[in-house]
Amino acid sequence: MEFNLANASLALEEAGKSNPGPWTEHSRYVAMACKNIASRCPELSEELAYLLGLLHDIGRYAGVSQEKHLIDGYRFCMERGWEKAAQICISHAFMIQDIHTSIGVFDISEEDYRFMEGFVKTAVYDDYDRLVQLCDSLALPTGFCLLEKRFVDVMMRYGFHDSTIPRWKKVLELKEYFEKKTKCPVYDLLPGVVENSFR
Repeated sequence: MEFNLANASLALEEAGKSNPGPWTEHSRYVAMACKNIASRCPELSEELAYLLGLLHDIGRYAGVSQEKHLIDGYRFCMERGWEKAAQICISHAFMIQDIHTSIGVFDISEEDYRFMEGFVKTAVYDDYDRLVQLCDSLALPTGFCLLEKRFVDVMMRYGFHDSTIPRWKKVLELKEYFEKKTKCPVYDLLPGVVENSFR
């Protein structure tokens, strides 16, 4: 199946019907953040960045889950031939390439865990992986937000883990990385970020 806006948008729409929730709006804002930042990075495609952001959580179509949505999304995309999107369904949760830095519950089989463990360890990340990792922390279902607000939002739902602070540090490093590329604060590229962060 061709990887384009029409097919990706339809996939998210159908997934939202299968498992309704705020995750679909979060995904749309992640996609917009990816597109806006990519627009200032000559080596990145705005359209591809948008599509990858849009589908990063597509595995949630299968129902309410924690880390299971990562491998569900991977399989969903691989079945359609969307290999990069499939990788990002897993990689967006591992800005540190070590499965043990997860903050969620592995509600999956031992076989699936071993697959994901090897996948995370050996995946070759590029700037699209890094961009979705960053933008996942810049978006709430209500709009763009400061990283710190999203950090607290996630911690309130998943709790505090040994890897929480190292993950925060990595996301902050990604923010600096893309600010060097865009030559501006990433928040300047996110309309309404201040209003949404303090509402």
